[in-house]
Amino acid sequence: MLALVAAGHALKATLTEVPEPEPARDEALVDVRAISLNRGEVRRLLEAQPGARPGWDLAGVVARAAANGRGPKEGARVVGLLPSGAWAQRVAVPVDMLAELPEGVSFAAAATLPVAGLTALKSLQLGGMLLERRVLITGAAGGVGRFAIQLAARSGARVTGIVGRPERARGLHELGADEVVIGDFPIDRVWDLILESVGGRSLAAALTSVAPGGLIVSYGNSSREPVTFDASSFYMRPGARMYAFLLFTELQREGSGSRDLRVLADLVARGQLDPQIALEESWRNAERAFTALMERQVDGKAVLHLD
Repeated sequence: MLALVAAGHALKATLTEVPEPEPARDEALVDVRAISLNRGEVRRLLEAQPGARPGWDLAGVVARAAANGRGPKEGARVVGLLPSGAWAQRVAVPVDMLAELPEGVSFAAAATLPVAGLTALKSLQLGGMLLERRVLITGAAGGVGRFAIQLAARSGARVTGIVGRPERARGLHELGADEVVIGDFPIDRVWDLILESVGGRSLAAALTSVAPGGLIVSYGNSSREPVTFDASSFYMRPGARMYAFLLFTELQREGSGSRDLRVLADLVARGQLDPQIALEESWRNAERAFTALMERQVDGKAVLHLD
């Protein structure tokens, strides 16, 4: 069986023969058809030891149902999520991180949903009722940002997205953004909910731009910068909070992975959520996709097809 294996301390992964997975009783064996890439896992290649098995998002067909009788049956088309090792021809996936796909949802579309879609969905849910509330999304051109814009707009929020360059703003209004800001974080207004993935100066600005009683959900640090801010500007916003979001912890705590994946897949099937696939490649050309993603040449999601 082939898998993409980290070359070690480089933006590279090589197709390598690895042992077949041995599923636990609560795991289904899945033949993988497509995977999607996330900046976080690709960046980790630069720090990974040789032989490490990366990969979070996958979509494919159940080759063997879980021995405990739960979850999708053999032959079912599914989308799933793993903490590592998803970049392989066959994987063992816990059934609580696996959802059956409705008709009409392709493997490529499904593969975009786990990390980016679930991060957007769960982050927005932390904000509660969003009708007519002001929602700001940093890094809005990325996978999470594009899902978050659509889901927030569907909930009736007034959505502002921030992108770094004018070309990154293309298509965001059509997805539901009421406003797109290009460049620096606007500090002359306040927001009820801020989804923050940039860190550094962006997070510092969020801490002084959140409304009283509002919420900042911090789920990334793409700038790799430290944060310095005026504490008095934050505590003068009574009740404002910052929430440290880690997807796998959230899903484990709530036990909602399978249910939430199906919610997103159903929205895609009904044409109410666009996966925003911007790049598709064979996994044999994975390094080309890694480079494009890290150089911010991908406005949306990158998907690799297994062949």
